[in-house]
Amino acid sequence: MLGATMPAGPFLKRMAEELVKLDPAEVTKLADLMYDCYAKGKTIFVIGNGGSGSNASHFCEDIGKGTLRKKDFDDDAKKRFRILSLTDNTPYILAWGNDEGFDRVFLEQLKNLAGEGDLLIAISGSGNSPNILRAVEWANRRNLTTFGAFIELEEGIDGLVHISDMSWNRRIQHPSEVMKKGQEVDVIVLKIDRQNRRISLGYKQLFDDPWPAY
Repeated sequence: MLGATMPAGPFLKRMAEELVKLDPAEVTKLADLMYDCYAKGKTIFVIGNGGSGSNASHFCEDIGKGTLRKKDFDDDAKKRFRILSLTDNTPYILAWGNDEGFDRVFLEQLKNLAGEGDLLIAISGSGNSPNILRAVEWANRRNLTTFGAFIELEEGIDGLVHISDMSWNRRIQHPSEVMKKGQEVDVIVLKIDRQNRRISLGYKQLFDDPWPAY
């Protein structure tokens, strides 16, 4: 809000409170998926809008350069991450956005560059951005690895089933291992984030947990 102020101490405290809300298992899962791409020579694509787009660019730089040691710089035999932020080609984004609609700016880049087994990381505060949804839906159809599947609850309202919420005892690499596009499935609403207009859904929770806590 214009004119609002917050001293550095409370601001950092608020940041820490938000960070501890992250699920470490999800962070580990993403790291595992990224390493799998690295080992197989597949490409990681990162997308986002606004501040999330800046995060996509920064994340790409951190992984592309930050995973190298200084002695690796001139070693052409050193295996590197193949990672690209699709938020950085401004003329290409403007061409698609101006001529055909902003909802295509990431989707059409993926059609040019992505292949089966690549990883798409979509960063979104709301989870409802049309250009993000279209890119993720296309990626799922073309057997890229994503972090979940979008389920239409009713017309105009979608929720996300994270891949960690698809099976109790299987390590799911792609949503198509569990469900197909257009398939009607039962899900459970796990969380409704009204502030960010986000609905988290669960599929495995419909079944008994084979690993109860003791």
